[in-house]
Amino acid sequence: MKNNTTKNMLTNSNSKIKKTSKINNVRLFEFNLPAIKTCPFAKDCVSYCYADKGTYLYKNVQNKYRYNLEQTKNAIQFQIDIQTELYIKKVEYVRIHSSGDFYSLKYLKQWIAIAQNNKNIVFYGYTKSVPLFKKIDLPSNFIFCFSYGGKFDHLITKKDRHAKIFNNINELKNARYIDCSVNDMKMISTNKIGLISH
Repeated sequence: MKNNTTKNMLTNSNSKIKKTSKINNVRLFEFNLPAIKTCPFAKDCVSYCYADKGTYLYKNVQNKYRYNLEQTKNAIQFQIDIQTELYIKKVEYVRIHSSGDFYSLKYLKQWIAIAQNNKNIVFYGYTKSVPLFKKIDLPSNFIFCFSYGGKFDHLITKKDRHAKIFNNINELKNARYIDCSVNDMKMISTNKIGLISH
């Protein structure tokens, strides 16, 4: 029976998330926001954003992401609601933003607070909000990598966990990156994440 106190902001309907969850035998959920609109540091990636096409453009999906965005505007209530979902759904991993990004430092701090209160859960993902991440210390269970294609690529160093998009698997392997195109959680254990363009 569905619990009426759950706002269902955390989902696992994305095919890649489902596949990753099955491969790793974990309870993996994701949280998403509208693409591009919540990506203030996006640049080149806007022209090829995978979250701005296909099933991401379905009306029900767009409505869901807009709803999530509105929820984030009330910081305290948002954290309470996410905490409730983490508990009810027995979440082990959270992919933050298959669509969307950290649109402000205040919003990023909300997720960091959630991670700090849930040391047993791993929160991970990709971001182009490089300047925001460079300003703040992250808990060990908050694992993010910088993805190229944004306004602040020049701030990404070789030591940073980072992701690049390749045209095919041969290009990716020749560059000595780890393919994370199918198993999303591989990015947690490497600093050189490769993704195939789609």
